Amino acid sequence: MALSDADVQKQIKHMMAFIEQEANEKAEEIDAKAEEEFNIEKGRLVQTQRLKIMEYYEKKEKQIEQQKKIQMSNLLNQARLKVLKARDDLISDLLNEARQRLSRVAKDSTKYQSLLDGLVLQGFYQLLEPVVIIRCRKQDVEFVKTSISKNVPIYKKSVNKDIEIHIDPENFLPDDIAGGIEMYNSSRKIKVANTLESRLELIAQQMMPEIRVNLFGANQNRRFLD
Repeated sequence: MALSDADVQKQIKHMMAFIEQEANEKAEEIDAKAEEEFNIEKGRLVQTQRLKIMEYYEKKEKQIEQQKKIQMSNLLNQARLKVLKARDDLISDLLNEARQRLSRVAKDSTKYQSLLDGLVLQGFYQLLEPVVIIRCRKQDVEFVKTSISKNVPIYKKSVNKDIEIHIDPENFLPDDIAGGIEMYNSSRKIKVANTLESRLELIAQQMMPEIRVNLFGANQNRRFLD
């Protein structure tokens, strides 16, 4: 049975509607798939950038923390250096005061003579030379002569050797030192410094650990005491 034109047109419209519906559904499916892939890619990119940002700020935070530690260490070192300098300055002031007080020793002639006696005899024993040259302050020549006359017999008896003493008549020790003597062998290659200043320096070096403990207390970081 042949179809009328109306029936043909109706079937064509029906087929077109079906094809259009299929196309719309396919387009929606493609759009949905594209949206899903877009969201997945967007999420991946966001997560990647987020991790990069977190890594960047973690690195910055570590750098800042390291800089703070370095700065703190530098400040501590500077503080330690200031403390050490203040301590050294205090010890230096004390030694300077002691040097100034040395000048008072020679003002008591009896005590100064006794001190020179000990320094002269000690110098003899340190040199153990047959010929000894003594330098002293010009104003101390008579004191030194007295010490020589006292100590030569003691030295000869002790070491059983003769000794010849000369006081240098030209090269006196400076007047502004506190006192004492310098001794040389005949060639002046061996020297014994027994001025009051040199004795003070020697005593200060020997007693420095004890001085520091008395002034500043025991060093907690020091493991050995000798």
